[in-house]
Parts: sequence; C-alpha cells; structure tokens
Amino acid sequence: MPELRYQDFELPLKHVFTIARGSTDRQPTLIVQLSEGGRHGYGEATTNPYYGATLPSMTAALERVRPIVEGAAVADDPAPLLARLAGELSQRPEDSFALCALDLAAHDLWGKLQGRPLHQLWGLSKQDAPQSNYTIGIDTIPKMAAKLEEARGWPIYKIKLGGGDDLAIIEELRRHTDATFRVDANCGWTADYTIEISPKLRDLGVEFIEQPLPADQRDAAARVFHESALPIIADESCVFEADVDRCAGLFHGVNVKLVKCGGLAPARRMIARAKALGMKTMVGCMTESSVGISAIAQLAPMLDYVDMDGAALLASDIATGAVVSEGRCAYPDLPGSGIVLNDGPLS
Repeated sequence: MPELRYQDFELPLKHVFTIARGSTDRQPTLIVQLSEGGRHGYGEATTNPYYGATLPSMTAALERVRPIVEGAAVADDPAPLLARLAGELSQRPEDSFALCALDLAAHDLWGKLQGRPLHQLWGLSKQDAPQSNYTIGIDTIPKMAAKLEEARGWPIYKIKLGGGDDLAIIEELRRHTDATFRVDANCGWTADYTIEISPKLRDLGVEFIEQPLPADQRDAAARVFHESALPIIADESCVFEADVDRCAGLFHGVNVKLVKCGGLAPARRMIARAKALGMKTMVGCMTESSVGISAIAQLAPMLDYVDMDGAALLASDIATGAVVSEGRCAYPDLPGSGIVLNDGPLS
C-alpha cells in the first residue's frame, strides 16, 4: 500500500511572468509523493488564484482522501484508485488540483513499479511527440523582444497578449525570428477585436489564437469560430471532461491542463474525445517544475500541439526528468515519468 507525503515549494522564475490576468515572479507549488516497495512516485499541482487552488485547499483535500490513498493498491493498475479519488474530489473545482497531484504521483509510481516509462505502457512512441513552444509573457515591447532573444533557438513561441499593443508586439517580435508564433489572450479580447486582428496575425506567421474571449461568452465564441482567419483553441473554456463536447462548434481545438482536469487519466479521455469530435489536441502547462512537465511529456506523443516549457521558465528547478530545450523533449531512460527530486525523497 502506498504511503502519502507532500511538501510545498516556491519556484523562482527567470523573469516576472505576466498574462492578461496578472503578474508573478515566484510560483508556489505542491509536490505529492506516493511510496511503495522502495519506489517513489511524484506529482505536482501549482497554486492558481483564478481557480481557487491554494496550498491550504490542496493539503486539506489530500488529508480528506489520505485513508483511501493509503489503503489502495497501485502496483498493477492505478485506475481503480483514481476513479474513486475522482468521485471524492469532485465537489469543488479547486479539488481537481489536488487530484492532479495524486494522479501524477500514482501514475509515476505505477510506471516505476512496472519498470517502464508511462508512454511505453500506453503504447506510445516518444518519436511522435510534437515540438513544444516557449512562452513570452506580457511586458514592454523591448523586454518581450529581449526575452525572445534570450530564448533564441526555439521553433515555436507562444506570445501572451491582451495588455494592449498586441499587433505592435507581434510585428516587433517577427523582426527577430522566422519561428512560428502562437498567441494567447487569456480571455482578454472581444469578438470584434479577435475577428479584426486575426488576418493580420495570420499574415505575421501566427498559427492559432488561444482563448481570446471569456469562457462564458458562448454566442460570441461561435461567431469568432466562423469568422476568424485563424483557428481558435480553447483553454479556460475547456477545464473538465464534459467541457470537450461543449467546445465542439465553438473552437477548432482544445488545450487540456492536467491541474484543471485532474491529471493524466482524465486528460487522456479528453484527448480521445476531442479527436473523435474532429478537434485538434494540445496539452499545456502551468509554470511548474520538472515534476509536472515530465508527466506532460508522457502524453505528448498523443497530441497535435504541446506547451511544456514551464520548467524552462524557472530560475532553478527542484527535480530532474524530461528536459525540454529548443522545442524538443529529451526523455530520461527511467521508468514512470522519470522524475527524481533533487534533494531526494520527501521525509
């Protein structure tokens, strides 16, 4: 039976990271450890005020389900435990963050007990993983250009917009690179603005627009879906499994976040459902350590797009695992998600 431990960390960022909703230079995160048979599985969930996920809310959720976790078996299959946890942690949206950390840890432990990487256990090949983008947060135009220059060599950049000067930002960044751009407005635009700016962004080499409108503006989203010159990818509109069907006809694809949906198990189902509905699939990250990024890497071969640059945005990391550099992911030759904490197992 697994033993549950957890510890919070504060991850320092290389730069102040700004999106349409706010700024931060440090990211609190919670690491969960499940141990059995001398093996340790790790999961992660970052705090997120937008979704009500705080360290106290996550630790309270973990303590509520501790008896279930420590009374379960994961060596042969984590699915029964995770199904029960999903039922227990479904009352409040923020509980999905704690569920995610447990899900990632259970999967990592399962893979380590099986002696194989997760993606191999799922019948996936790391050779099929798409290249990741690198994210440039909102800042002054000169500072955004400097961030791009600092991260030169990536094949794709996701540019956070919504703070004004959107077109001028893309025009200036385009002078610095021929790489593909993706833009993410984090709900900061209107339908009229999105439709108006989309052909200009297309002509500047932008691949798609992520979540231009607030999630509750479904009628406006339908209009943008039909009139935008660029594909529209859902993020804030696609949180839980049921949201995938709601996004059909409003978005050309969905960006699944593990912390929001509850981990790898629901994410795999969401990806399969989106594909069945003819939508593009993407998994995105928070600004998280290599614990969370290494879990995302296991899913990457299933995807059309992936955003797993979170650990690359940190000034220092707390773990090793999958390493994403200049868009490509180097998978460790280790079982599970390949995660090793820098300071050893939690005690």
